[in-house]
Amino acid sequence: MECKVRVLSQQVASQIAAGEVVNRPASVVKELVENAVDAGADSIKVILSDAGRTSIQVIDNGCGMNPEDARTSFERHATSKIKESDDLYSLTTFGFRGEALPSIAAVAEVQLRTRTADSETGIEISIKASEIENQEPCVCPVGSSFTVRNLFYNVPARRKFLKSNQTEFGHILTEMERVSIAHPEVAFELTHQGEQILSLPASAVKQRIVNLFGRKMNEALLPVEVETSVVKVSGFCSNLDSVKGKGAKQFFFVNGRFMRHPYFHKAVLSAYEGLVPESDQPSYFLFLDVPPETIDVNIHPTKTEIKFQDEQVIWKILMAAVKESVGRFEEMPTIDFNTTDMPDIPIYDASRPITPPKVSFNPDFNPFSSTRVETGQSRTNRENWSKLYGDAIERKVNEGEIPFTPMSEMMAKPEEEILKPYQFADRFILVPSEQGLMIIDQHRAHIRVLYDRFMANAKSHAAASQGLLFPEMFQLSANDAVVFEELKPRFAALGFDLSDMGRGAIAVQGVPSGMEGQDYERLITDMIADIRINPTHEEDRQLESLALAMANKAAIPAGRRLSENEMQELVRSLKACSMPSRTPDAKTVYIVRSVQEISRLLD
Repeated sequence: MECKVRVLSQQVASQIAAGEVVNRPASVVKELVENAVDAGADSIKVILSDAGRTSIQVIDNGCGMNPEDARTSFERHATSKIKESDDLYSLTTFGFRGEALPSIAAVAEVQLRTRTADSETGIEISIKASEIENQEPCVCPVGSSFTVRNLFYNVPARRKFLKSNQTEFGHILTEMERVSIAHPEVAFELTHQGEQILSLPASAVKQRIVNLFGRKMNEALLPVEVETSVVKVSGFCSNLDSVKGKGAKQFFFVNGRFMRHPYFHKAVLSAYEGLVPESDQPSYFLFLDVPPETIDVNIHPTKTEIKFQDEQVIWKILMAAVKESVGRFEEMPTIDFNTTDMPDIPIYDASRPITPPKVSFNPDFNPFSSTRVETGQSRTNRENWSKLYGDAIERKVNEGEIPFTPMSEMMAKPEEEILKPYQFADRFILVPSEQGLMIIDQHRAHIRVLYDRFMANAKSHAAASQGLLFPEMFQLSANDAVVFEELKPRFAALGFDLSDMGRGAIAVQGVPSGMEGQDYERLITDMIADIRINPTHEEDRQLESLALAMANKAAIPAGRRLSENEMQELVRSLKACSMPSRTPDAKTVYIVRSVQEISRLLD
């Protein structure tokens, strides 16, 4: 009988192990850079070709390795970090499994040049598909230099699934951001295709964040600092004016290691609850220091998911620390004692006779009359009712209880007969017709109108650009700058006049007509964030995403009172849209209530 269970060959086993550790060029950069940090380096250089597909070189000035350690480092399960199982629960370094170097060597061509401070010469080792091809003495500085070429050359299926260079380079930048924030005392350089992308000198944490994400971060961050017997929390969180709908920078570190922790993320959001809109996200860079024996990092190959012994306690401490920081450092409104143009308040005069107030009323008032004057109190009641039931109507809209009626049917009559709109709750436009009552969400309607206009202008190359008298300049993060490079033609098609000043600096010289007065930095970074969150390399999809972001920013907000002419113009423009019933992201723009439905509600 033939045996079905067999031992895998060393080559296949190595490739399987590599699949757990190395799944893209960013994985290689992460492992090599973290090893360099563990080696005590205070200067690390990363040099890339073709986003790491062709070549990845990591150079450090750490302790280096002697010839025997250099050879052994490529053996599976070889590590200098642990000696026995108990050491797994007191780790203070990045790598410890001894899988990184052999995994990389299993799927690439690797060259290592390394020397220790007590040696006059170093050693050069060349490995291909886990086999040492060459080993000889060499002249090199103290430290290590790893060169990884032709990643996945012997695993074509894995290489085929790599994304575009822009996407892969974005992942590398993300890894560089994480390790460089965790270790601001280390200088980092990143070069891609001969161009220096990052140059981060050793600095304090806040300066490292500013160097990575732009000068605006300097004003946006509030310090967080609290120390307890369970955990020490330090770092920064964003002030209330700097929360973002998209693209917030959010980093957790524990004992110098980046981690993902959705539970602790909710703790930070809880600290902002009631202070910012639910859709907005704060940026934060928070460092947790705990005793190593109270965490377990050995639960995921990438070691970004970590278990804590006292998660609930840390959650409460973290939430309180952020909340205290926001409350303590956030600017509070001040009392203005300037009396210019203030009304005079009369001083009480005991000698002046007291006159009782007179009550006036209208003896001709008839509550059943079709025409009556609205008093202040009735206006207040009406507005309160409007706010109360405006939400109820919106729920009916979202629940889809209302049958769809094409707008062409609602607007079948000449415009001068049909367009008699009025506004409800400063949010909805009500248009009566023979079919019933059309209820239009003014914000969503304007999004639909603007989106169609932006797309039509872009595709016909007719987008008008409004020049700015004084160009505005701002700094993109390295990751955003990579995405922007691909999106520049789409920005131009929509009417933006943007100049790339190099190294992520952008000058806004003109904006699309209708977008004047916006916060251009936030507008553009939000548009880039949309592409980063939902990546696509199809030009039409990119254009649609950018146009929708513009329309969302420029659309009439809910709560703004409109004149009759404004309402008429909006309804006319909506009628001319190709799909007036839905926004580009498929939200309902209007509903129709027939006379029969309204009658049933009153029965």
